[in-house]
Amino acid sequence: MSDDLNEFTSEIADQINSFVLAVTEVAKGEEPEQAVSMLLLEVSQLMLAGGRLGAIADIVPDDRFEPDSGPDPDVDALRSALSRLLEPIDVYYEVFDPYVPKSKPVAARLSDDVADVVADLAHGLAHHRAGRSREALWWWQFSYLSNWGATASAVLRALQSVVSHARLDDPIMESLDPAGQALADELVDELAEQLDEAVVLGGPHT
Repeated sequence: MSDDLNEFTSEIADQINSFVLAVTEVAKGEEPEQAVSMLLLEVSQLMLAGGRLGAIADIVPDDRFEPDSGPDPDVDALRSALSRLLEPIDVYYEVFDPYVPKSKPVAARLSDDVADVVADLAHGLAHHRAGRSREALWWWQFSYLSNWGATASAVLRALQSVVSHARLDDPIMESLDPAGQALADELVDELAEQLDEAVVLGGPHT
């Protein structure tokens, strides 16, 4: 690859690796009061990497068939940990495709979606760590366009909605959370306090 493309790939790899590490740390539940704000920050930064992948020309892999990257990453533990951590707000509703007329909202889980995004990204990281930089870049671009880009966008909207409801003192409607009877006023107040201590969006990438 050209020097520019190599540099670009390294930057994307750093952003993706940072996201995977950060989400893994959040899922440990050591700072539950910052979970929502940190996930909002990390997903927002990941979408910047996705936008860069979508803006460049199509990457053509070196080989016709994808080399074996080893076993698929096991994200079940991450999924379960996030589900417990985000239990009051885990279920949300999303319009699957905004360009399909009269699309009906579908139920989704933040824990499932974040874990699925991590699995997609980790697959590319396996190629990158094995020295197959072009294969990694191709995979990240392809999976951004076909899967994790839309999934991460939905997660970002859901997290932003939680933050908005908390900051604007507007409890989430019961109809949006059939599993948990919605967020109580007490939880909304708690989230507002958490977000006051959050990392300011737009700061340097960690």
